[in-house]
Parts: sequence; structure tokens; C-alpha cells
Amino acid sequence: MRLFDAHVHLDFMPNAVEVADQAKRDGLALFATTVTPKGYEAALPRLGHLPNVHLALGLHPWWVADGRCEEEDIRRFEELAAHTRWLGEVGLDFSDAHTPSDSHACQVEAFRRVCAAAVAHATPTTPTVISIHAVHAAGACLDILAETGCLERCRCVFHWFSGSSDELHRAVKSGCWFSVNQMMLATRRGREYARQLPLDRLLTETDLPPHVGRPFKAQMIEAALGRSIAMVAQSRHMESDALTERIALNARGLLSA
Repeated sequence: MRLFDAHVHLDFMPNAVEVADQAKRDGLALFATTVTPKGYEAALPRLGHLPNVHLALGLHPWWVADGRCEEEDIRRFEELAAHTRWLGEVGLDFSDAHTPSDSHACQVEAFRRVCAAAVAHATPTTPTVISIHAVHAAGACLDILAETGCLERCRCVFHWFSGSSDELHRAVKSGCWFSVNQMMLATRRGREYARQLPLDRLLTETDLPPHVGRPFKAQMIEAALGRSIAMVAQSRHMESDALTERIALNARGLLSA
């Protein structure tokens, strides 16, 4: 592994297998998040066996909030979680832009069940890895991660962290990991957060593709990761090559049994 994308929607790409093959040739490993159990099951035959792809079972809060994922989908998530170490994209979104306020309770209930399923099948030698979406909800996510035991028994990765500085401090003290991308680093606060994060729990991600259903290229993922690494390296006064090696080491630790 030379580079690692800790949060990419590979299944949104119609040429996903081709992209994964290109990525393998370039030394790029992918944590491929899905947004629904149905999406995960549809992607599993195409992507689940690829050596550089870690296909994650998702239950995105937007889909929970607007009813696209209902009780049967949550139950299916719980069933499928028994057979994989990789979970994502899951979490909470309390922003007015994306979810109605009356959806918060159902999101919380779904995320609590996600976390309970993660803990139920995690072991000291095979911890579950979770890629977490938290928008205006980092504190609520941390509460549930703590209540369910995920903080102790899983490897919890905050994708594109956008919470408050106090929430960031709490997540760091709780042992969480963090994946950063170009969009996060485009803001002054995002760059400052990336500068402060523990170096041994820092990861890169892309959250690509920008559009569903359009052909993609692994080189576009690699270029985006490279730009993020260069920005973080500058903020931390590091050489880009040294940071690239450090992140690859972190990724191996994250994924290891």
C-alpha cells in the first residue's frame, strides 16, 4: 500500500472494478463506503473479493432521515454486520440543509443499533472499523459510541470532521481516528484541525466521486489524495513524502487484525 483512501464511494462508479484494478496497479487501497444495506449487497459480488478494496456496509443518515432506509433496512444492516469488519458510511446529520429536525430521533435510534451491531461482532483480534458521518452531531455520535462500547472495541474514524474544537478534543481523547479530504482542507478551520490531529491517527480520504453514475479513474483519486497530503504536510511543516509514508503506516494499522 502506497496510498490509502479512507472514504470513497466506489460503488457509485459504473466502472468500479476497472477503477479498483487501476488503483491496485498504483498501490492504492480503498475503504469503499456504501450508503444502504441494499447498495452494499449489490456491490459485494463485484467488489467484495478485490484485494485492495475494503467494502464497507453502510446506513447513511440522509437515507434514514428521509425514509429511504426503514426498519427492514436497519434489520438487514444488523444481519449483514455479523459478516464484515468494515462499516460505513454511518452516523448522524443534524444540519438543516440535509435533514429535517424531526428526523433526529430516528437517526439516533438507527445509529445506536449500528453501533450495537458493530460491538456485537468485534473481538480484540478483529476490531470493527467504522467510517462515521457527523454533521452538527459530533457530540451526539461520541455519546452513542461511548454508550455502546464502540470506543473501546472498534476503530472509529471520523470522516471529514466538522465539529467544534471541544468536540475534536473529546474525539481525540477518546482514541478516534480522522480522515481528511480536500473539501475539509479548503477551510481555515479544517486546515487547523488537520494540523492538530494526532499524527498516528491521521488518514486521507476523497469522498469521491462528485457525481453518481459517471465513469471514473483511479488517477483522479490518487491526485486528490496527493493534494490533501501536500496541504496537510505544509500545515504541519513536514515533507510530503514523509507524511505519505506515515499515513500508509497508519492505514495498515487501522486495517490490521
